[in-house]
Amino acid sequence: MQIGILKETNDQRVSIVPETVQKLIDENNVVMIEEGAGEESFYSDDLYGEAGGRIVKRKDIFDKSEVLISIKPVEDDEISKMKKSAVYITSFQPFLNDKILPVLGDAGITAMSLDMIPRISIAQSMDVLSSMASISGYKAVLLAGTHLPRYFPMLTTAAGSIPPSKILILGAGVAGLQAIATARRLGAMVEAFDTRLAAREEVQSLGAKFVEVEGARDDKAAGGYAVEQTEEYKNKQKELIAEHIAKSDVVITTALLRGKRAPVLITKEMVHRMRPGSVIVDLAAIAGGNCEYTQKDKIVKEKNVTIIGISELSSTVPMHASQLYSKNILNYLKVFIREGQLALDFDKEIISSSCIVHEGVIKYKS
Repeated sequence: MQIGILKETNDQRVSIVPETVQKLIDENNVVMIEEGAGEESFYSDDLYGEAGGRIVKRKDIFDKSEVLISIKPVEDDEISKMKKSAVYITSFQPFLNDKILPVLGDAGITAMSLDMIPRISIAQSMDVLSSMASISGYKAVLLAGTHLPRYFPMLTTAAGSIPPSKILILGAGVAGLQAIATARRLGAMVEAFDTRLAAREEVQSLGAKFVEVEGARDDKAAGGYAVEQTEEYKNKQKELIAEHIAKSDVVITTALLRGKRAPVLITKEMVHRMRPGSVIVDLAAIAGGNCEYTQKDKIVKEKNVTIIGISELSSTVPMHASQLYSKNILNYLKVFIREGQLALDFDKEIISSSCIVHEGVIKYKS
């Protein structure tokens, strides 16, 4: 099986690292890497060569690869350059961009969407969303710290005592829990809110206070995403969150609804009530943001409050992000590539859920 690794555009990560290349070769695969694919994540072409990979031009990847891998989808015109029988693995997000489906169908390829891998126990080792969310939660705290005009920890000095900063985390999924752990390590006082009452123990185990709103719908089948709540609950939530936001130095939001716009948790009025110098890091910026002032991939200021809407924070930690992503993909490939042969078994939930187009036939249903 000839596997091609594409260089990302506007992303510092690479989908496969040299260590994984060696493992793929050991399974009777040929691995081609586009020249310079790993440079921005500090994996040189020489390292790929030492691992047994072949460094080639981008055109060769499209011409020769039976399996192509990237983190973000390539442009539509490049999809048409792939071999008719090729398998293309990336995160297509068909629930946000259904226009990609006919493009994939016309190309006659098989498209495997990493973001569609079901969040079930046997697929945890393949979950790129969780791997990247963990990095984003970590980096969100560090980014907030660089913009906050205050210390995180409590300090007692000869010049007097400084109280700890107060941080509020909205959403205690993978990103939120990592943000809590990081903020606690840096000495901040941390509170966290989540509609899932099951998150209470996880939040408290990390040393944070759980902010609870009664009457939440708890949908355990939502795959780690937030779920729509009743209007009565939303009003209660809004009032309680507003109280806590007004007292916080940093607010980090993580709430996403699959296939829908992110819920607005922080209104303009709430921002206006925050103390000067406060910081909001919106990890839902990619889907419109949890704050009304959020602008995707921009840092803006409103009433002396900094609102950060960088949508791909995991890309700013490219070395470890690439390592985790690469391991996820290796575990995924093991499901349907064995001894260099492709075997797509649609009786397996992992395959049936993540294959959105098979040999030009659209399988994804919204």
